[in-house]
Amino acid sequence: MPKRILQGVVVSDKNEKTVVVKVERRFTHPVMKKTVRQTKKYKAHDENNACKVGDTVFIQESAPISKDKTWVVVPAEQA
Repeated sequence: MPKRILQGVVVSDKNEKTVVVKVERRFTHPVMKKTVRQTKKYKAHDENNACKVGDTVFIQESAPISKDKTWVVVPAEQA
């Protein structure tokens, strides 16, 4: 089964080798038929501390790295 890849914006880079990425998804509400925006934050592993706040990045599922981190930042050329 392939690993999921999501696109989001870095909202925090204060932790060492970790960034917080906000991912937005849009879907049509089943009853109201209105487009809804829903956001979720993921902690992702950033080995070289390369990402800064405001950067658009791709994150990929991985084996658990810590209690909260199960995503890894993917270089742009691999995504």
